[in-house]
Amino acid sequence: MTILHSTSTASPLPVGALVTVIGGAGFIGRYVVEALARAGYRVRVVSRHADSALYLKPLGDLGQIQMVTGNIRSDADMAAAFAGAAAGVNLVGILAESGDQRFTELQAQGAARAARAAAAAGVQAYVQMSAIGADATSRIAYARSKGEGEQQVLTALPFAVILRPSLVGGPEDQFFNRFAGMARIAPFLPAISGDSLFQPVYVRDVADAVLAALQSGDARGRTFELGGPDVLSFTAILQMISDLTGLDRPVVPLSDFTSGLLAKLGDILPFMPMNSDQLAMLKKGNICAPGMPGLKDLGIAPTPLAGFIPEMMQRFRRGGRFAKAAA
Repeated sequence: MTILHSTSTASPLPVGALVTVIGGAGFIGRYVVEALARAGYRVRVVSRHADSALYLKPLGDLGQIQMVTGNIRSDADMAAAFAGAAAGVNLVGILAESGDQRFTELQAQGAARAARAAAAAGVQAYVQMSAIGADATSRIAYARSKGEGEQQVLTALPFAVILRPSLVGGPEDQFFNRFAGMARIAPFLPAISGDSLFQPVYVRDVADAVLAALQSGDARGRTFELGGPDVLSFTAILQMISDLTGLDRPVVPLSDFTSGLLAKLGDILPFMPMNSDQLAMLKKGNICAPGMPGLKDLGIAPTPLAGFIPEMMQRFRRGGRFAKAAA
């Protein structure tokens, strides 16, 4: 991760301002909170259970990071969350529906509710975390809700910055770690739609993009697609995981029929590698669109996979991080 330069001298967010981060207790949230605190901002972390975010306290100075219980489904909670805030970040999102966690309620209606509350509070900068493939007209529920959320946010806050990351990788991610964990117990790694392309992006780069988007006057009202410098097929990613863990699991391509069957099982079994919605997204690919602004436009040099994936995979090796790497 390298910060290239500041993208604007006209920052709408002075150092020391209060930034509200909705969903700050999650995977990306911890790095966003750290980046904001490191830059000198006060941070209000809003999550459904404030206690779940207490681990973030040491990332800032005494009193710099505040934990608040709030639900993005509640108008009152969102109004309280943004009271006195100069800026906001919405990171709420789910990869699969379960129980009362539904795409439309969280990623479309919830995004709209948070943005309206932020607008009413008079925030000067705002970032909405979306995803590559977001499209309000998509037949895929995940992509459609993300696209609807973008539209609603920009209606309430025309100056909001939309960030669409590709597959986000990092120590706590749910992709590289899931398949590396699978390699420990499974005789092979299933290549579902193995030719589909990914452009993984390092979680710290995403966090720095959030910070840059809040600070940059030039970024206001724009959409950025965030991807790393490496573009790999799903098969190549699985092979990399097999190699770096030293587990030497064969990567086996699956037919469309078998992939569809496994995805249907994933709709009801949470431990499956993906569900039907995720399979549909996978088939579309997950790379940045040509010509779209990205990390470099926010002053960030994208981190290659070699800069963080090998270290992540060490704990999956036989004998852990102290095991000798294969020759």
